[in-house]
Amino acid sequence: MIVPLIGLLFGIAIGVASQVVLPQSYSAYVAIGILACLDSVLGGIRTSMKQEFDLKVFLSGFFGNGVIAVILVWLGNRLNIQLSIAAIVVYGSRIFNNFSGIRRFLLNKVQKDDMIKTE
Repeated sequence: MIVPLIGLLFGIAIGVASQVVLPQSYSAYVAIGILACLDSVLGGIRTSMKQEFDLKVFLSGFFGNGVIAVILVWLGNRLNIQLSIAAIVVYGSRIFNNFSGIRRFLLNKVQKDDMIKTE
């Protein structure tokens, strides 16, 4: 759980501390890329909690999802259709699924800890 969380915090710190301003024409690409990468981070946290984390799978998913999402937006812009909506739906639903898995894991862990303490 610690590796993806450190990566997320490190990335946020770099983004906040840097004075880089991207042109508005890149905003759709950056937004979808962030959404895809956030999905990978939450998936990494979830698998880490289950003790199934694999750094190779995490890194390939992080960069692969980000690249595929940006390519979808670029292709949609070239074809003049909103393929970004597909990426938003897919990555958004995966983010909520990963978050619900993390939440369930933590709630079950708290419940098990409470049962152990009361016995």
